[in-house]
Amino acid sequence: MSNGHDLRRIALSLEGTVEAPHMERTAFKVARIYATLPPDGRTANLKLSLDEQEFRCARAPAAYAPVAGGWGRMGYTTLTLAALSEEELREVLTIAWRMAQPAPRKRRR
Repeated sequence: MSNGHDLRRIALSLEGTVEAPHMERTAFKVARIYATLPPDGRTANLKLSLDEQEFRCARAPAAYAPVAGGWGRMGYTTLTLAALSEEELREVLTIAWRMAQPAPRKRRR
């Protein structure tokens, strides 16, 4: 069982991650926000690819659900932290963190 303290610790251990306020939540970001945590620390929202979201929601519906509305259709996924082991949380946070990395710079000719 994971919780908000685990998410914060793991996220801040990922290279380049900073913590910042984001509306009523805490955001974790590198080039872009990849996770948000509400004050109660029971859930978190992550940005995943649509394939990754579909896979995780099908495999563990008690732990993963698309965010309601259009955000969910873009890959934003709600995690129920207590339904995840620390290992599972680290894995999915790392996936979201990789997706939030800065885009490679284009070389000038």
